[in-house]
Amino acid sequence: MLVKFLFYNYVILIRIINMSYKEGIVKAITELKDRTGSSMQAIKKHMLADMGDKKWMNAVFLKALKSGVESGDFVQNKNSYKLSAEFKKKLNKKSKPAPKKKAPPASPKKTAASKKKVASPKKKAAPKKKVTAPKKKAAPKKKVAAPKKKV
Repeated sequence: MLVKFLFYNYVILIRIINMSYKEGIVKAITELKDRTGSSMQAIKKHMLADMGDKKWMNAVFLKALKSGVESGDFVQNKNSYKLSAEFKKKLNKKSKPAPKKKAPPASPKKTAASKKKVASPKKKAAPKKKVTAPKKKAAPKKKVAAPKKKV
């Protein structure tokens, strides 16, 4: 009974730690803003700078990276990791609240009047001059000297 309790608590603890590492990885990748993806070493350095006094657990970090690739949250390209398109959409949906609708204009008469004022004659663009390259003259042919006659 005690073993089950300890194992259950251990699993929960690992999940909590794993989630914080995953969130740290996501934060590091978004802040590094590498176009081709961020290397494992760069992600690790960034996370260590943000963690402070928390003990670094490399096995959990590697597990978080690997599980993120398997779940489709990260895309691995050689030794670089970046966020997948689907995961970015999820993050954008969570971070952006629904936009508020704008109130319709108070009087439609004002908009009709403003449309008439906006219309103005457009100036025609000046015609472009055609630029022609000067024609090269054919090189004069060399005259071949007539062979001398023997006397």
